[in-house]
Amino acid sequence: MTAFQQNILAVLSSEPMYGLAVKRELEDYYGEEVNHGRLYPNLDDLVTMDLVEKSELDKRTNEYALTDAGLDAVVDHLSWTLSKFVTDDDRAAQVASMAELGD
Repeated sequence: MTAFQQNILAVLSSEPMYGLAVKRELEDYYGEEVNHGRLYPNLDDLVTMDLVEKSELDKRTNEYALTDAGLDAVVDHLSWTLSKFVTDDDRAAQVASMAELGD
């Protein structure tokens, strides 16, 4: 899986979204335009890999949502990244403070 595909999964981990909303979130993150020719083939690949489910909102709009396998992929990637990053108590505290929701 590419880093771009991992970022799509991360975006979808908050809630199901239509393609344009995913595009906007990724553009906010990258600070540049994400073109349709890059986004939609990657969404289709994630659907083929059973990490994302695609459903029709209306005749022109599809909604994308993580499957259980997609959520597992996000968690696995986060776990692996954290296992490399958290090397001491200071870094563990830094991650813990980022993980505090609602504060």
